[in-house]
Amino acid sequence: MKKVLFIATIGVALLVSCGGNKSNSNEANSEIDSLQNLVNEKDLAINEMMGALNEIQSGFKEINEAEGRVNMLSQSAEGNSNVENIRETMTFIKETMESQRQKIADLEKRFNASNLNSAKLKEAINGLKMQLEEKSKAIEALNAQLAEKEVQITKLNEHVEALTAENTVVKQQRDETKQVAQKQDAELNTAWYVFGTSKELKEQNILKKGEVLKGDYNKDYFTKIDIRTTRVIPLNSKSAKILTTHPAESYKLMKDSKGEYTLCISENELFWSISKYLVILVK
Repeated sequence: MKKVLFIATIGVALLVSCGGNKSNSNEANSEIDSLQNLVNEKDLAINEMMGALNEIQSGFKEINEAEGRVNMLSQSAEGNSNVENIRETMTFIKETMESQRQKIADLEKRFNASNLNSAKLKEAINGLKMQLEEKSKAIEALNAQLAEKEVQITKLNEHVEALTAENTVVKQQRDETKQVAQKQDAELNTAWYVFGTSKELKEQNILKKGEVLKGDYNKDYFTKIDIRTTRVIPLNSKSAKILTTHPAESYKLMKDSKGEYTLCISENELFWSISKYLVILVK
């Protein structure tokens, strides 16, 4: 282009030297201005296209960096946060690729309309188109890998959920078994006792004709105890007689300083081995 301007300047100089008049000089100046404007327009077009080239290359750099992040995150994609980051990054790549495609198409259209005879610029545009296609194939392959990875993650999650559900059932069964065992253990170690006067025991249908009735008495009148922890039962009476059957060697009736009796059980299991009900007659 500078060569064109140089030739135009020489031509104008020849015209001036040959004509030598003011009219020819004005025409030459006008032609120089037109040529300069043409050069300026083409320089501006080239600068704009070079700017577009640089912008597109920056876009490819961002895509490459995003690909790197996806590959790194996919190595441990089992985490929910990683999966979400991968999806967001792939959306960014998809949108950027679409923008790149549009920018390259616009650049090629502007180049064809500019009448610029620049082999290097045309070669650069073709290189961008080729780079875009290669990158598209790479992204497709990456999508396929992520899809396979997602299938694996889904299967893994399903397996984990199944194990969790199984563990929940096992835990529930274990808890239920434990509760049953605790209930049975509590029942095995539960006993009931009552002490009262002859009149009181008869009124509660516990005693009849000096004998303890079996099964027909008022159980709510009895006190429930844990035989593992209850070894001493104060009777608050100076007269006490055990009416139910309990091995004599397993207990003692002891008097305190007031002369009142207290039942002291020395061997729990033996004491309650015959009956879990204790009836004591007091006065």
